[in-house]
Amino acid sequence: MSIRTDIRTVFEKDPAARSIMEVIFFYPGLHALWMHRFAHFLWTHGLKFLGRAVSQKARFFTGIEIHPGAKIGKKFFIDHGMGVVIGETAEIGDGVLLYQGVVLGGTSLDKKKRHPTVGNNVVIGAGAIVLGPVNIGDDARIGAGSVVVNDVPANSTVVGVPGRVSRGLTAADIKVLEHGKLPDPVAEAIRIVLQDQEKLAERLKKIEEKKS
Repeated sequence: MSIRTDIRTVFEKDPAARSIMEVIFFYPGLHALWMHRFAHFLWTHGLKFLGRAVSQKARFFTGIEIHPGAKIGKKFFIDHGMGVVIGETAEIGDGVLLYQGVVLGGTSLDKKKRHPTVGNNVVIGAGAIVLGPVNIGDDARIGAGSVVVNDVPANSTVVGVPGRVSRGLTAADIKVLEHGKLPDPVAEAIRIVLQDQEKLAERLKKIEEKKS
């Protein structure tokens, strides 16, 4: 995993990036990733106190908290980044994009796998929270503000609180997480109920006409 690849990833995932110097000096998500790699190296080589010290320093300077025990793949990018939290046993695949305020958190006090496993090429929108040892499938999209507590199938889109897989809309329909195109699950449920109500009204009308 080279610095050159990290910089190229920023240009691929953020249209606001204009120059290499701008990316190197002014992208906290990139700084947090670089510091995490050092912290993770210390952590996995038995220097856990120093690993935590490096991660805490990264948190202070970037506003992004990544536990040194977390495993992160290639071409990972955090856009904006403030408020992102990634727990100790979280595992993140290649090509993952996180926006600000994302939490990959735990739901157990036991010293075991308790944080999410995120597949390849996943996009998680701003303020989304993924809790527990759930699996997020490859190429999935999680809408802004969603709360995910169950596994997410590959190539699917999740929205809402609690997060629900959107029927009829796959991640392929949204190449990059365009929040304006995400469905409203509550509105969709109401629409289905109204459609069923209209069908029942029509059937009742036909029955009454036959009786008369």
